[in-house]
Amino acid sequence: MSAGVAATSIGSARAYKIAPTDTNYFAVLFEPKADAVENVYVVEIFSERGRTPPNVHHAAHEFFYVLAGEGIAECDGAKIALKAGSAMLLRPGHEHVVINTGPGKLYTLTIMTPNEGFAELILKGIPVELDEEDLSILERLPRGAAKS
Repeated sequence: MSAGVAATSIGSARAYKIAPTDTNYFAVLFEPKADAVENVYVVEIFSERGRTPPNVHHAAHEFFYVLAGEGIAECDGAKIALKAGSAMLLRPGHEHVVINTGPGKLYTLTIMTPNEGFAELILKGIPVELDEEDLSILERLPRGAAKS
């Protein structure tokens, strides 16, 4: 592989919960220390009825692209509907939450730019395994299909 490109797959991603009681977890795709980038790129997975704790980023923009599922984001009193194919950008300095409102899990591609310590927070968390449902959805395999 060229030094000018980095590549990975969801099956090889390390996944973490930030805190034991969290109902969302992160599959890390690219992060500053290992990949020499300024941002962090993750697939964020929200359990059924899962949500982020209220949080704010002082310097970073947080981008979400919904891969599967349904939810809402709340920011500054506004509620933004989220569904597969929708994108949202949260600007620095605004407290927000993302809530899974649909049946099943909510999956987002989440990018924090710049990283603002988010990758380090995730990587200090509790390792979790992506389950069969996660891999099936993210690899676009039919449920129950054999994986090589």
